[in-house]
Amino acid sequence: MYKMKKIIFTLLCTVLFSVPSFAQNMNSKGDNIIGEYLYVKKEGDSKIRISKAADGTYTAQVFWVANALDKNGNKRKDVKNKDKNLRNVDLDKVVIIKGLKYDAEDKEWGDADIYDPSSGKIYDVDIEFKDAKTLEVYGNIWGIGKTVYWKKIK
Repeated sequence: MYKMKKIIFTLLCTVLFSVPSFAQNMNSKGDNIIGEYLYVKKEGDSKIRISKAADGTYTAQVFWVANALDKNGNKRKDVKNKDKNLRNVDLDKVVIIKGLKYDAEDKEWGDADIYDPSSGKIYDVDIEFKDAKTLEVYGNIWGIGKTVYWKKIK
């Protein structure tokens, strides 16, 4: 019984102390952010693809939304966008981050804005991995903000 408790304790400690190192490893290289993520929220889930732009920054674009159709069966549009030219973009094609930069010293991504299609608001954004499969996305206006989590799916 003692050996079993010792084994369980050792395994538990290994898992607990290795989680921060997984996040550190994911935060150690800018291109680690590239991939597809699921964002679960009460208004409806969405999937976001982060890719690298030609200028070396990163772009995040919605490519799927759970509630893509309105009550009439038509594709929902980005009607709350402050830019009237973008209000006809399908919700499952909205670019929510452009120009995201990786800061190697701080091991995080930022120096960009994130657009929230559900409110039409734009926030400053800082992103880092919480663990190997979870992005912690912090958006704020004048220091007041909210953190959401995106789960890596691909």
